[in-house]
Amino acid sequence: MSDLTSGRIPARPPRVSMLFFGFLPHILLFSALIGAWEAAGAFGLLNEFLVPRPSTVLKSIITLYFVNGSIYRHFFVTLYEAVAGFLIGAMVGISLAVGSALSENFRRYVAPYAIVLNVTPGLALTPIVIAWFGFGISSKIALAAIISFFPVFVNTLTGLMRSDPDRNEMFRSLGATSYQTFIKLRIPDALPVVFAGLKIGMTTALVGAIVAEFAQATEGVGVLMQRYSFALNMGAAIATLLSMSLMGLLLFFLMEFLDDRFVFWRSDSRMAARARRKAKAWARKQAVTSNNNTVQIRRKQ
Repeated sequence: MSDLTSGRIPARPPRVSMLFFGFLPHILLFSALIGAWEAAGAFGLLNEFLVPRPSTVLKSIITLYFVNGSIYRHFFVTLYEAVAGFLIGAMVGISLAVGSALSENFRRYVAPYAIVLNVTPGLALTPIVIAWFGFGISSKIALAAIISFFPVFVNTLTGLMRSDPDRNEMFRSLGATSYQTFIKLRIPDALPVVFAGLKIGMTTALVGAIVAEFAQATEGVGVLMQRYSFALNMGAAIATLLSMSLMGLLLFFLMEFLDDRFVFWRSDSRMAARARRKAKAWARKQAVTSNNNTVQIRRKQ
């Protein structure tokens, strides 16, 4: 007898199986593309000096990461440049956005300069930034900060300016001050948009650091890729390019993790878990208070 005729509710498929079958089409498509690429190289349809086979790229990845380990120093140099530049650009962008949200006069003077900075191509700024900050790591951090500044600034300002008027009215009716409204209403409302800008800013900071390395540097994945490309070692060049993609994914998923932790109210499961933790903490506090009251009563007796 089937589950439907017997009145029983069918069991839900395991989460692992759902994830597997969800990713299966992507795995099959990726395998087909790699297989076609490898076959085209094996049958001589591709110029292997310019477009190496996936097997050649895999050998280069093994060499870079496990044989000589030459990728690690360059990888962490670029990672440091991108993260440091992003932190500087994000701090400046958030600070100016907060000031612009609080003061219309401040916003009127700051916004045009931010727009001009955004429409100026980052590649065009590279020679000037290198001339100002030198050939060392400072120029890479500076360019990463400049490029990552605008998305953080715009998203933060947009989030802070779009608070719900009904909730604003409720805060006013409860006698909340402007400071309390800003901290307890406008900032939480803005956080989803702010984190969207931080994700964009993080990836653009990586782009800025690598562009500066292409222009002038002695270490970093941009320099490493340039060296391999000039030597027509395209397998190693593509392996280095994949390392850049890996770095971008790591930074993006780091921001996804922080977004999930800070903007917890968008997830019902996280809201429920937070409510359970608060209920347990309140119950413990009540138990301690009750025990203390009992002890005091006994002492008085």
